[in-house]
Amino acid sequence: MNTSSIKLKLLLARVQKGDPEAYADIYELYIDRIYRFIFFKVSNHEEAEDLAAEVFLKTWQYLIQPESKVNNLNALLYQTARNCVIDFYRQNNKRELLPGDETLSRIEDKRQQKLLIEIEAGIELEKIEKHISKLKDEYREILILKYLEELSNDEIAKVLEKSAGAVRVLSHRALKILKDIINASEEI
Repeated sequence: MNTSSIKLKLLLARVQKGDPEAYADIYELYIDRIYRFIFFKVSNHEEAEDLAAEVFLKTWQYLIQPESKVNNLNALLYQTARNCVIDFYRQNNKRELLPGDETLSRIEDKRQQKLLIEIEAGIELEKIEKHISKLKDEYREILILKYLEELSNDEIAKVLEKSAGAVRVLSHRALKILKDIINASEEI
């Protein structure tokens, strides 16, 4: 167990005793990652902010319950974020897509602007969204969790409620299909 995981476990223990300052520390550790995960699913700054706030509120409410048991806070946060996004789409039944340039200009948070600029430096965000959006939800979600959020297969398995082996297989399939989509678009 490394130092950061020990620190996280101590913070989690303090949170479960109702310590709001410990939860603020957890919030600071995870807000950028959870926001980014949600943003790639909803493509709207305001909605991503609202959903991220909802994730942290729901997680806090769960953690302060005496009967709550958490083995992996990372997985809990991403699973809660995933469920909030699913609920969001169920309620709205449509997805608003923003062009890439508009997306960057609408993000006021400097850290998020920096993140988007870094992503666009490698591959334009618009192209990523276009190609990834052609994947079925399950594949898109695995690629985002694995390569953008840098979660391990075990963590992804907990988030998606699948085995680590199934995550490896789905990840491999998703990459193959994404490669085929990119190759097909370049041939046109």
